[in-house]
Amino acid sequence: MIERRIIEEQLNYTLDSIDAPHLGDKISGKVRDSYVVGDKRILVTTDRLSAFDRVLTSIPFKGQLLNEMAVYWFRETQDIVSNHLLDWPHPNVLVGQEVEIVPIEVVVRAYLTGSAWRDYQVGRDISGIKLPPNMKRSQAFEKPLITPSTKAARGEHDVPISSDEVVSSGLVEARLWDEICEKALAIFKRGTSVAAQRGLILVDTKYEFGTLVRNGKRTLVLADEIHTQDSSRYWVLDSYADCLEKGIDPHMLDKEFVRRMLMQKGYMGEGIPPVIEDSFRVDAAIRYIEAYEKISGKEFAAEPGSQKEAIQQVLKTFSRVCLKSLV
Repeated sequence: MIERRIIEEQLNYTLDSIDAPHLGDKISGKVRDSYVVGDKRILVTTDRLSAFDRVLTSIPFKGQLLNEMAVYWFRETQDIVSNHLLDWPHPNVLVGQEVEIVPIEVVVRAYLTGSAWRDYQVGRDISGIKLPPNMKRSQAFEKPLITPSTKAARGEHDVPISSDEVVSSGLVEARLWDEICEKALAIFKRGTSVAAQRGLILVDTKYEFGTLVRNGKRTLVLADEIHTQDSSRYWVLDSYADCLEKGIDPHMLDKEFVRRMLMQKGYMGEGIPPVIEDSFRVDAAIRYIEAYEKISGKEFAAEPGSQKEAIQQVLKTFSRVCLKSLV
């Protein structure tokens, strides 16, 4: 684990955004800035921190941590389903195959926590799934559940939707949705196994899938990110049994503690968000690093200082010619 002092110094150099006008129009998500060049998408993972679909602040080294984690998991699961990863030219940069994104976020849950627990407490179904009565907070489901949601525009909230509604509404064709669910559960099973080997529980996660035509055949592709601290919830395994008995969540190594802090301050995405202190930003970075090191089994090699110039230099090397050479 890198020293807290280094993380504190990095507060002055967090990557809030990146501009590469020679690549065309920038597409800004909550965390990633991207450019589409031909059939490739260049994604820059920034240090931006979002919660409740709002960008709140930036966290030192967060972009590098997320990008490296995504690359790790894309490689760990490429035997299960194809993914969009083509190249990784900088710790914060990923070059992917451009795909036609399926307009549904595929959420897989193995435990009753987060928004599912909040809905359960007030008697709501979870994406059309009615859960048994008298479940405890943090309790494991008999088997992982797929609880999809619609993909909202930036600044808007995703809306839960049932698997039946995904198909009946025409958002996804039935055969494709069946394949997506099968692959999502298989990837989650792999993630659960790897996390357990590291003393962790993969609690829930979200996936984004797309399709593209390869050799005249439409192929399912995993896109965006996978099993990162932003898209997934991780608990420390040793703390689980005691916390279940007490009705509290185990030690978390993901972004949920940010949401908890905001809710304690009365913020859930509406109105003006509270100021996030620098000390909290450093604490968040430490959790992201701890999760990265536990999951990957590698020590995090930080890239201190401003990365903007280095990233822009990397992006300048890209052209339509060199992007076509990637396979």
